[in-house]
Amino acid sequence: MSFSDLVIPDLAGKAVLVTGASTGIGAALALAYAQQKCRVGLHYNQSRDAAESLAAKVRDGGGDVFVVQGDFSVSEDVRRVVEETVAHFGGLDGLVNNAGGMLGRLAYADMTDEQYDRVMDLNARSVITASRAAIPYLKRNGGFIINTSSVAARNGAGAGAGIYGSAKAFVSNVTRGMAKELIGHKIRVNAVAPGLIMTPFHERYSTPQHIAAGVASIPQGRAGTAEDCVGAYLFLSSELLSGYVIGQVIEVNGGQLMP
Repeated sequence: MSFSDLVIPDLAGKAVLVTGASTGIGAALALAYAQQKCRVGLHYNQSRDAAESLAAKVRDGGGDVFVVQGDFSVSEDVRRVVEETVAHFGGLDGLVNNAGGMLGRLAYADMTDEQYDRVMDLNARSVITASRAAIPYLKRNGGFIINTSSVAARNGAGAGAGIYGSAKAFVSNVTRGMAKELIGHKIRVNAVAPGLIMTPFHERYSTPQHIAAGVASIPQGRAGTAEDCVGAYLFLSSELLSGYVIGQVIEVNGGQLMP
């Protein structure tokens, strides 16, 4: 069964913003939400062609999609992306904080203040900024925030990715804190922590040796795909399916880490 065959009735018509949605997990999510008849805000930074191609696919399937560009290392851009999405759809029901990236492998001993700021602004600060911008709209009728964490948040990350893993550990704990604060407004906050998922992320930052070592540590015996992650996000998006699931981080990693 594909996600196009799946029907989650309480998602239809919801306005959902997916950040970092032009490639990888974000792209798979944007398509899956559209297949659930959500109205999808599709955010991208540099991959305009990929974003427009995905949007065309959504429209060809009868979906409603809004494409919006922004650099999520810049807080002004983050707020603008949320506001433009809200203006387009007339509201917001869900936010998926998926934008992020390693921005290169660098040992802690070689870390610079500039590199620290770049990684933390993109992967950590943007989650806070986007969520703060979205909260007033999510409060209107309740809704959800889903943050993308990582297996690196728990295992210290691979070689040269330590500060990225630390940023994702921040995201996991922010998820818990926001969940406590926002559930009183009927906003459910959770996270998904993917493991080794073969997307452009690893094509950009991981050598074949990095990937082989990672796969060797996975009981399921393979790297994951973006589509392997989609079900966890859809589950957390649906109040029907996960209405009593609050402040959780769902690990999607083929058994690589079992906390």
